[in-house]
Amino acid sequence: MTSRELSRAVARLAFGAPVAYVYNPLAYARAPHERYLERWGTGTKEVLFVGMNPGPFGMVQTGVPFGDVGMVKGWLGVEARVEKPEREHPERPVTGFGCARSEVSGSRLWGLCRASFGTPERFFERFFVWNYCPLAFLEASGKNRTPDKLPKSEKEPLFLACDRALAEVVSAVGARHVVGIGGFATERAREALAGLGVRVTTVLHPSPASPRANRGWERLATEELRAGGVEWPDPSPARKD
Repeated sequence: MTSRELSRAVARLAFGAPVAYVYNPLAYARAPHERYLERWGTGTKEVLFVGMNPGPFGMVQTGVPFGDVGMVKGWLGVEARVEKPEREHPERPVTGFGCARSEVSGSRLWGLCRASFGTPERFFERFFVWNYCPLAFLEASGKNRTPDKLPKSEKEPLFLACDRALAEVVSAVGARHVVGIGGFATERAREALAGLGVRVTTVLHPSPASPRANRGWERLATEELRAGGVEWPDPSPARKD
């Protein structure tokens, strides 16, 4: 399985200061991650969405990309036991599906999918969501450090493993179109999939740190998806129930 191979590959890597803690939810949250893959990752997909790496209140907690607890449990119907990372930052505990914090990026992304398609069955008929890098990096202060901020000597072996896994996922689901969620994921997808005949387009990342995303991300993302050639229905408030 690609996710297990990727988990083993990145577990062998070392990261220096200012990274003080590395969380690998493919290992300690393997149960819900694989439940997500088994339930929603089978069959052929038209489009693969690719995110950057786990968020502290999303995939770090649930093992699911953009894995806001409420959305993962309530809409995706995924829940399973989550263990602990090998080393845990005291201010960034992993409480799994008991996490009370919302992952804004995840609630926005999955919320758009729910508003647009109504049921996960309809969404996953054509789409799948994957995170390029499976690791979350924390500084000693507890601050999140994104993969693009790592030094070149650490990025190169990490990106090699992640590139290989992304190409395998694209092949496995048969996607001919990849949508990078944010600039980093888009750039990595274009490099990893160069020469494979896969179209790569982009949408704005739904992070609350983005002023643009805070001014109607749902509308902006829908416009960008359509501009990139993705057939996407109008979001409807009625489908959110």
